Amino acid sequence: MITRRDDIFDVEKKIEYFSSYQPDGLMVQLMGHNMMRKDGPDHMAERKTIFPAVSPKTVKNVWKTEFEGFTDSILENVKPEGRGDLVNIARQICGDALRVMTGLRNMTWQEIDRTSQGMIDGCANYAGDKQIEARCNDCTASIDRHIDEMAEVLRNCPDTSLLSVQLAAGMSMEQIKANIKLAISGGQNEPRDVIAGIVWALLTHPDQLALVLSGEATWMQAFEEYTRWQSPIGMSPRQMARDYELHGVTLKTSDRIFLMFGSGNRDEANFDRPDFFDVTQDASASIAFGAGPHFCAGAWASRCLISEVVLPRLFDTLPNLRLDGSTVIGGWAFRGPTTTPVTWDAEAVY
Repeated sequence: MITRRDDIFDVEKKIEYFSSYQPDGLMVQLMGHNMMRKDGPDHMAERKTIFPAVSPKTVKNVWKTEFEGFTDSILENVKPEGRGDLVNIARQICGDALRVMTGLRNMTWQEIDRTSQGMIDGCANYAGDKQIEARCNDCTASIDRHIDEMAEVLRNCPDTSLLSVQLAAGMSMEQIKANIKLAISGGQNEPRDVIAGIVWALLTHPDQLALVLSGEATWMQAFEEYTRWQSPIGMSPRQMARDYELHGVTLKTSDRIFLMFGSGNRDEANFDRPDFFDVTQDASASIAFGAGPHFCAGAWASRCLISEVVLPRLFDTLPNLRLDGSTVIGGWAFRGPTTTPVTWDAEAVY
Protein backbone atom coordinates (compact mmCIF):
# COMPACT_ATOMS: atom_id res chain seq x y z
CA MET A 1 0.00 0.00 0.00
CA ILE A 2 1.28 3.45 -0.95
CA THR A 3 -0.08 5.91 1.58
CA ARG A 4 1.74 9.25 1.25
CA ARG A 5 0.09 11.89 -0.91
CA ASP A 6 3.23 12.93 -2.82
CA ASP A 7 4.23 9.32 -3.47
CA ILE A 8 0.78 8.54 -4.90
CA PHE A 9 0.82 11.73 -6.98
CA ASP A 10 4.22 10.73 -8.39
CA VAL A 11 3.82 7.02 -9.06
CA GLU A 12 0.36 7.30 -10.62
CA LYS A 13 2.03 9.07 -13.53
CA LYS A 14 4.61 6.30 -13.99
CA ILE A 15 2.41 3.94 -15.95
CA GLU A 16 5.44 2.07 -17.29
CA TYR A 17 5.84 0.72 -13.74
CA PHE A 18 2.43 1.13 -12.08
CA SER A 19 0.04 -0.29 -14.63
CA SER A 20 -3.74 -0.13 -14.76
CA TYR A 21 -3.75 -2.95 -17.30
CA GLN A 22 -5.31 -5.92 -15.47
CA PRO A 23 -6.98 -8.17 -18.07
CA ASP A 24 -7.68 -10.92 -15.54
CA GLY A 25 -9.31 -8.60 -13.00
CA LEU A 26 -12.98 -8.87 -12.11
CA MET A 27 -13.81 -5.48 -13.64
CA VAL A 28 -12.55 -6.49 -17.07
CA GLN A 29 -14.01 -9.99 -16.89
CA LEU A 30 -17.46 -8.77 -15.88
CA MET A 31 -17.77 -5.34 -17.53
CA GLY A 32 -15.44 -5.52 -20.52
CA HIS A 33 -12.03 -3.97 -21.10
CA ASN A 34 -12.79 -0.30 -20.47
CA MET A 35 -10.43 2.65 -20.74
CA MET A 36 -9.76 2.68 -16.98
CA ARG A 37 -7.92 -0.63 -17.34
CA LYS A 38 -5.71 0.54 -20.21
CA ASP A 39 -2.50 2.55 -20.29
CA GLY A 40 -0.53 4.68 -22.72
CA PRO A 41 -1.77 5.32 -26.28
CA ASP A 42 -4.74 2.94 -25.96
CA HIS A 43 -6.02 4.77 -22.90
CA MET A 44 -5.38 8.23 -24.30
CA ALA A 45 -7.09 7.45 -27.61
CA GLU A 46 -10.32 6.49 -25.86
CA ARG A 47 -10.05 9.37 -23.42
CA LYS A 48 -9.74 11.76 -26.36
CA THR A 49 -12.80 10.20 -27.97
CA ILE A 50 -15.05 10.71 -24.95
CA PHE A 51 -13.72 14.18 -24.08
CA PRO A 52 -16.40 16.08 -26.06
CA ALA A 53 -19.04 14.51 -23.81
CA VAL A 54 -17.38 15.42 -20.50
CA SER A 55 -15.34 18.54 -21.27
CA PRO A 56 -15.72 21.65 -19.08
CA LYS A 57 -17.32 23.43 -22.06
CA THR A 58 -19.93 20.71 -22.61
CA VAL A 59 -20.68 20.51 -18.91
CA LYS A 60 -21.23 24.26 -18.76
CA ASN A 61 -23.17 24.68 -22.01
CA VAL A 62 -25.16 21.44 -22.16
CA TRP A 63 -25.30 19.34 -19.02
CA LYS A 64 -25.68 22.08 -16.41
CA THR A 65 -29.09 23.09 -17.79
CA GLU A 66 -30.19 19.45 -17.73
CA PHE A 67 -28.90 19.07 -14.16
CA GLU A 68 -30.84 22.14 -13.04
CA GLY A 69 -34.08 20.96 -14.62
CA PHE A 70 -34.33 17.53 -13.06
CA THR A 71 -32.85 18.61 -9.72
CA ASP A 72 -35.50 21.31 -9.36
CA SER A 73 -38.22 18.81 -10.24
CA ILE A 74 -36.98 16.17 -7.78
CA LEU A 75 -36.63 18.60 -4.89
CA GLU A 76 -40.02 20.19 -5.51
CA ASN A 77 -41.58 16.74 -5.47
CA VAL A 78 -40.04 15.77 -2.12
CA LYS A 79 -40.51 19.18 -0.47
CA PRO A 80 -44.11 18.57 0.75
CA GLU A 81 -43.02 15.37 2.52
CA GLY A 82 -41.00 17.28 5.12
CA ARG A 83 -38.50 14.48 5.66
CA GLY A 84 -36.51 11.91 3.75
CA ASP A 85 -33.19 10.16 3.33
CA LEU A 86 -30.65 12.25 1.45
CA VAL A 87 -29.00 9.11 0.13
CA ASN A 88 -32.24 8.25 -1.67
CA ILE A 89 -32.73 11.79 -2.96
CA ALA A 90 -29.14 11.86 -4.22
CA ARG A 91 -29.58 8.42 -5.78
CA GLN A 92 -32.34 9.77 -8.03
CA ILE A 93 -30.45 12.95 -8.93
CA CYS A 94 -27.31 11.05 -9.88
CA GLY A 95 -29.28 8.45 -11.80
CA ASP A 96 -30.92 11.15 -13.89
CA ALA A 97 -27.55 12.80 -14.49
CA LEU A 98 -26.20 9.52 -15.86
CA ARG A 99 -29.27 8.95 -18.02
CA VAL A 100 -28.63 12.15 -19.96
CA MET A 101 -24.82 12.06 -20.00
CA THR A 102 -24.53 8.45 -21.14
CA GLY A 103 -27.28 8.89 -23.73
CA LEU A 104 -29.36 6.11 -22.16
CA ARG A 105 -32.51 8.16 -21.73
CA ASN A 106 -34.45 4.93 -22.25
CA MET A 107 -33.30 3.75 -18.81
CA THR A 108 -35.00 4.80 -15.60
CA TRP A 109 -32.92 6.26 -12.80
CA GLN A 110 -33.90 3.22 -10.75
CA GLU A 111 -32.37 0.90 -13.35
CA ILE A 112 -29.24 3.06 -13.53
CA ASP A 113 -28.94 2.77 -9.77
CA ARG A 114 -29.59 -0.99 -9.73
CA THR A 115 -27.10 -1.79 -12.47
CA SER A 116 -24.43 0.45 -10.97
CA GLN A 117 -24.62 -1.28 -7.61
CA GLY A 118 -24.74 -4.69 -9.23
CA MET A 119 -21.53 -4.04 -11.14
CA ILE A 120 -19.72 -2.62 -8.11
CA ASP A 121 -20.74 -5.66 -6.07
CA GLY A 122 -19.52 -7.91 -8.85
CA CYS A 123 -16.15 -6.18 -9.09
CA ALA A 124 -15.64 -6.67 -5.33
CA ASN A 125 -16.75 -10.32 -5.41
CA TYR A 126 -13.35 -11.82 -4.60
CA ALA A 127 -15.03 -14.65 -2.68
CA GLY A 128 -16.64 -15.83 -5.91
CA ASP A 129 -20.24 -15.72 -4.70
CA LYS A 130 -22.28 -17.09 -7.62
CA GLN A 131 -25.40 -15.07 -6.76
CA ILE A 132 -23.45 -11.80 -6.79
CA GLU A 133 -21.86 -12.78 -10.10
CA ALA A 134 -25.27 -13.64 -11.57
CA ARG A 135 -26.74 -10.29 -10.48
CA CYS A 136 -23.78 -8.48 -12.01
CA ASN A 137 -24.22 -10.34 -15.29
CA ASP A 138 -27.93 -9.48 -15.30
CA CYS A 139 -27.05 -5.81 -14.78
CA THR A 140 -24.48 -5.68 -17.59
CA ALA A 141 -26.95 -7.43 -19.92
CA SER A 142 -29.56 -4.78 -19.11
CA ILE A 143 -27.13 -2.00 -20.00
CA ASP A 144 -26.21 -3.76 -23.25
CA ARG A 145 -29.89 -3.96 -24.24
CA HIS A 146 -30.46 -0.29 -23.53
CA ILE A 147 -27.33 0.67 -25.49
CA ASP A 148 -28.43 -1.39 -28.49
CA GLU A 149 -31.84 0.27 -28.40
CA MET A 150 -30.46 3.82 -28.21
CA ALA A 151 -27.60 3.33 -30.68
CA GLU A 152 -29.87 3.54 -33.73
CA VAL A 153 -31.61 6.62 -32.35
CA LEU A 154 -28.32 8.44 -31.77
CA ARG A 155 -26.87 7.45 -35.14
CA ASN A 156 -29.77 9.33 -36.71
CA CYS A 157 -29.95 12.17 -34.17
CA PRO A 158 -26.49 12.56 -32.60
CA ASP A 159 -25.91 14.59 -29.46
CA THR A 160 -23.09 15.17 -26.96
CA SER A 161 -23.70 12.03 -24.87
CA LEU A 162 -21.06 9.38 -24.20
CA LEU A 163 -22.83 6.89 -26.43
CA SER A 164 -23.22 9.35 -29.28
CA VAL A 165 -19.64 10.65 -29.38
CA GLN A 166 -18.23 7.13 -29.31
CA LEU A 167 -20.54 6.04 -32.12
CA ALA A 168 -19.51 9.08 -34.18
CA ALA A 169 -15.85 8.21 -33.66
CA GLY A 170 -16.38 4.72 -35.07
CA MET A 171 -15.52 2.91 -31.85
CA SER A 172 -16.54 -0.75 -31.69
CA MET A 173 -19.74 -1.60 -29.84
CA GLU A 174 -17.75 -3.83 -27.51
CA GLN A 175 -15.59 -0.91 -26.46
CA ILE A 176 -18.51 1.53 -26.29
CA LYS A 177 -20.39 -0.80 -23.97
CA ALA A 178 -17.38 -1.30 -21.71
CA ASN A 179 -16.86 2.45 -21.32
CA ILE A 180 -20.52 3.20 -20.64
CA LYS A 181 -20.59 0.48 -17.99
CA LEU A 182 -17.55 2.12 -16.44
CA ALA A 183 -19.35 5.49 -16.40
CA ILE A 184 -22.44 3.98 -14.76
CA SER A 185 -20.52 1.97 -12.17
CA GLY A 186 -18.51 4.99 -11.03
CA GLY A 187 -20.82 7.85 -11.92
CA GLN A 188 -23.70 6.81 -9.68
CA ASN A 189 -22.23 5.84 -6.34
CA GLU A 190 -19.51 8.43 -5.77
CA PRO A 191 -21.61 11.56 -6.54
CA ARG A 192 -24.45 10.08 -4.47
CA ASP A 193 -22.09 9.53 -1.55
CA VAL A 194 -20.65 13.03 -1.87
CA ILE A 195 -24.03 14.79 -1.97
CA ALA A 196 -25.30 13.02 1.14
CA GLY A 197 -21.91 13.26 2.80
CA ILE A 198 -21.37 16.99 2.30
CA VAL A 199 -24.81 17.78 3.71
CA TRP A 200 -24.08 15.56 6.73
CA ALA A 201 -20.69 17.24 7.20
CA LEU A 202 -22.15 20.76 6.98
CA LEU A 203 -25.05 19.99 9.32
CA THR A 204 -22.70 18.50 11.91
CA HIS A 205 -20.32 21.45 11.51
CA PRO A 206 -22.71 24.44 11.73
CA ASP A 207 -19.82 26.90 11.82
CA GLN A 208 -18.73 25.65 8.39
CA LEU A 209 -22.28 25.79 7.02
CA ALA A 210 -22.57 29.36 8.27
CA LEU A 211 -19.44 30.32 6.32
CA VAL A 212 -20.97 28.97 3.10
CA LEU A 213 -24.44 30.42 3.61
CA SER A 214 -22.97 33.84 4.41
CA GLY A 215 -20.82 33.80 1.28
CA GLU A 216 -17.55 33.77 3.21
CA ALA A 217 -16.86 30.38 1.63
CA THR A 218 -18.25 28.75 -1.51
CA TRP A 219 -20.11 25.55 -2.21
CA MET A 220 -17.10 24.55 -4.33
CA GLN A 221 -14.83 24.93 -1.31
CA ALA A 222 -17.15 22.69 0.67
CA PHE A 223 -17.07 20.15 -2.15
CA GLU A 224 -13.26 20.13 -2.46
CA GLU A 225 -12.75 19.94 1.30
CA TYR A 226 -15.26 17.15 1.82
CA THR A 227 -13.83 14.99 -0.98
CA ARG A 228 -10.39 15.49 0.56
CA TRP A 229 -11.58 14.77 4.10
CA GLN A 230 -13.64 11.66 3.32
CA SER A 231 -12.19 10.49 -0.04
CA PRO A 232 -15.25 8.80 -1.60
CA ILE A 233 -12.81 6.69 -3.64
CA GLY A 234 -10.37 5.60 -0.97
CA MET A 235 -8.22 3.24 -3.01
CA SER A 236 -7.30 2.33 -6.57
CA PRO A 237 -5.36 -0.81 -7.54
CA ARG A 238 -2.33 -1.07 -9.79
CA GLN A 239 -0.11 -3.92 -10.93
CA MET A 240 3.65 -3.64 -11.23
CA ALA A 241 4.77 -3.93 -14.87
CA ARG A 242 8.48 -3.69 -13.92
CA ASP A 243 10.53 -3.70 -10.73
CA TYR A 244 10.60 -0.34 -8.95
CA GLU A 245 12.27 0.83 -5.75
CA LEU A 246 10.35 3.18 -3.46
CA HIS A 247 11.89 4.35 -0.18
CA GLY A 248 14.24 1.37 -0.10
CA VAL A 249 11.50 -1.17 -0.81
CA THR A 250 11.59 -3.12 -4.07
CA LEU A 251 8.18 -3.50 -5.67
CA LYS A 252 8.49 -6.49 -7.96
CA THR A 253 6.95 -7.21 -11.34
CA SER A 254 3.37 -8.54 -10.99
CA ASP A 255 3.02 -7.28 -7.41
CA ARG A 256 -0.42 -5.84 -6.64
CA ILE A 257 -0.29 -2.25 -5.37
CA PHE A 258 -2.98 -0.19 -3.67
CA LEU A 259 -2.85 3.59 -4.05
CA MET A 260 -4.45 4.74 -0.81
CA PHE A 261 -6.14 8.04 -1.71
CA GLY A 262 -7.93 8.20 1.65
CA SER A 263 -4.61 8.19 3.45
CA GLY A 264 -2.91 10.59 1.03
CA ASN A 265 -5.72 13.11 1.43
CA ARG A 266 -5.01 13.26 5.18
CA ASP A 267 -1.24 13.51 4.84
CA GLU A 268 -0.01 15.98 7.45
CA ALA A 269 2.85 16.93 5.13
CA ASN A 270 0.34 18.49 2.71
CA PHE A 271 -2.62 19.69 4.77
CA ASP A 272 -2.62 21.97 7.82
CA ARG A 273 -5.52 20.28 9.58
CA PRO A 274 -5.81 16.92 7.82
CA ASP A 275 -8.31 15.28 10.17
CA PHE A 276 -10.67 18.25 10.36
CA PHE A 277 -13.46 19.32 8.01
CA ASP A 278 -12.57 22.97 7.36
CA VAL A 279 -13.94 24.62 4.22
CA THR A 280 -11.36 27.41 4.50
CA GLN A 281 -8.49 24.94 4.39
CA ASP A 282 -6.32 24.81 1.26
CA ALA A 283 -7.41 21.55 -0.36
CA SER A 284 -5.63 22.14 -3.67
CA ALA A 285 -3.26 19.23 -3.04
CA SER A 286 -6.20 16.82 -2.82
CA ILE A 287 -5.99 13.68 -4.95
CA ALA A 288 -9.69 12.84 -4.61
CA PHE A 289 -9.96 12.56 -8.41
CA GLY A 290 -6.60 10.86 -8.85
CA ALA A 291 -3.59 12.20 -10.71
CA GLY A 292 -1.80 11.74 -14.00
CA PRO A 293 -3.32 10.15 -17.11
CA HIS A 294 -6.08 8.42 -15.13
CA PHE A 295 -7.40 11.62 -13.54
CA CYS A 296 -11.18 11.18 -13.34
CA ALA A 297 -12.77 12.14 -16.67
CA GLY A 298 -16.03 12.96 -14.90
CA ALA A 299 -14.49 15.48 -12.51
CA TRP A 300 -15.94 18.57 -14.19
CA ALA A 301 -19.43 17.09 -14.36
CA SER A 302 -19.26 16.03 -10.73
CA ARG A 303 -18.15 19.46 -9.54
CA CYS A 304 -20.88 21.16 -11.56
CA LEU A 305 -23.69 18.81 -10.55
CA ILE A 306 -22.88 18.86 -6.84
CA SER A 307 -21.40 22.27 -6.02
CA GLU A 308 -23.14 24.46 -8.61
CA VAL A 309 -26.54 22.79 -8.80
CA VAL A 310 -27.50 20.33 -6.07
CA LEU A 311 -26.05 21.80 -2.87
CA PRO A 312 -27.37 25.36 -3.19
CA ARG A 313 -30.77 24.06 -4.31
CA LEU A 314 -31.02 21.62 -1.41
CA PHE A 315 -30.61 24.39 1.13
CA ASP A 316 -32.80 26.83 -0.82
CA THR A 317 -35.66 24.45 -1.61
CA LEU A 318 -35.79 22.52 1.69
CA PRO A 319 -35.99 25.26 4.37
CA ASN A 320 -34.31 24.67 7.73
CA LEU A 321 -32.75 21.43 6.50
CA ARG A 322 -31.52 19.42 9.47
CA LEU A 323 -30.54 15.90 10.47
CA ASP A 324 -33.30 13.58 11.68
CA GLY A 325 -31.40 10.63 13.13
CA SER A 326 -28.05 8.93 12.87
CA THR A 327 -26.00 9.07 9.71
CA VAL A 328 -24.18 5.82 8.99
CA ILE A 329 -20.88 5.99 7.07
CA GLY A 330 -19.60 2.82 5.45
CA GLY A 331 -16.96 1.44 3.13
CA TRP A 332 -13.32 2.26 2.52
CA ALA A 333 -12.52 1.61 -1.16
CA PHE A 334 -15.84 3.35 -1.83
CA ARG A 335 -16.80 5.42 1.20
CA GLY A 336 -19.93 7.36 2.02
CA PRO A 337 -23.18 7.49 3.98
CA THR A 338 -25.47 4.50 3.70
CA THR A 339 -28.26 6.58 5.21
CA THR A 340 -28.63 10.30 5.98
CA PRO A 341 -32.11 10.97 7.42
CA VAL A 342 -33.12 14.63 7.26
CA THR A 343 -36.16 16.80 7.88
CA TRP A 344 -37.12 20.30 6.79
CA ASP A 345 -39.93 22.82 7.14
CA ALA A 346 -42.33 21.60 4.46
CA GLU A 347 -44.94 24.30 5.03
CA ALA A 348 -42.61 27.26 5.30
CA VAL A 349 -43.23 30.05 2.78
CA TYR A 350 -40.28 32.00 1.45
